[in-house]
Amino acid sequence: MAEQSKVYFTNLRTKPGFNLLDKLEKLMRKAGVELIDFKEQFVAIKIHFGEPGNLAYIRPNYAARVVKLVRELGGRPFLTDSNTLYTGRRANAVDHLESAMENGFNRMAVGCDVIIADGLKGTDYHEVVIEQKHCQTAKIGAAIADADIVISMSHFKGHEMTGFGGALKNLGMGSGSRGGKLEMHSASKPVIKPENCIGCRMCVRSCPEQAISMNADKKAVIDYDLCVGCGQCVAVCQYDSAQVKWDAAADSAAEKIAEYTLAVVQGKPNFHVNFIMDVSPDCDCWSNNDAAIVPNLGIMASFDPVALDRASADMVNQAVALQGCRLQEKHFHEGDDKFGTIHGDVDWTAGLSYAEVIGLGSQDYELIEV
Repeated sequence: MAEQSKVYFTNLRTKPGFNLLDKLEKLMRKAGVELIDFKEQFVAIKIHFGEPGNLAYIRPNYAARVVKLVRELGGRPFLTDSNTLYTGRRANAVDHLESAMENGFNRMAVGCDVIIADGLKGTDYHEVVIEQKHCQTAKIGAAIADADIVISMSHFKGHEMTGFGGALKNLGMGSGSRGGKLEMHSASKPVIKPENCIGCRMCVRSCPEQAISMNADKKAVIDYDLCVGCGQCVAVCQYDSAQVKWDAAADSAAEKIAEYTLAVVQGKPNFHVNFIMDVSPDCDCWSNNDAAIVPNLGIMASFDPVALDRASADMVNQAVALQGCRLQEKHFHEGDDKFGTIHGDVDWTAGLSYAEVIGLGSQDYELIEV
């Protein structure tokens, strides 16, 4: 029987003289981060800076402690993310940097610089050869592709496309250039439910491809010859009219994300941390975050991103649901799959299973409490 991947976990209990930042550092050291040779190596700390208005993203204080640890181990760290495909405040490097600084990710707060991995307009990338089922190459933001070591810091939460977002989503989708994100999104197209559409035109104004217009009944319609599947209309629609049309394409997108993750980590040391806090039902790319679905649970770390995500999902599903969150609107009962309840048309295990197949890691894990 193959050896289980080790996933290390610390809860959020503290005491005077030993705070959460201390616990994070202890967790990372116990998980073996010191086994990596950091000396004079460029270290990409892959993180999501949070769309302004969303407050569920990882606090900069945690990033600062990781930066400090990497420097102590001899590395040359920088925080990084790639530009978004959809229109927003992180779609180009100028706005993205301003958003990061607004949310506290600046040199004074975190102790290193922020580099937008795919450049000013999302065109600065390397095509990394992977030769997988969906992608022969992956368009990875140049700063991440050029890094010697990758550390991911991921806010674990629900996600409309993949059921949940963790290390794989952060690394795969998050490291892809704008063109890479298009490749991952392109099999998934949104659909308009006209009975919910009030004709506010937010989707029309926000579509980067001018693929949405209003019909004679003042309802939004999508021109699928122009639609690239970026999901911006879904993100801005407040009336549950623009929705992702989940079918086999959802599994395809999850598999492409796994392939892009492989492109990020192959051939270089990598280490991963999931923060199971403020577990919002949707992605941090929204400019708001809905109420958490479970209490704050803790922090996990592992060299295996697949085991890490599986352990995080299992822990959330085993936790007691919070009252007043979206789960109650979905007629949730304790014991139900939380991610399946919120995003019912998505099989969140698909990406994990495929990641296992292509050698990214294992869903079989040993949870070690620190």
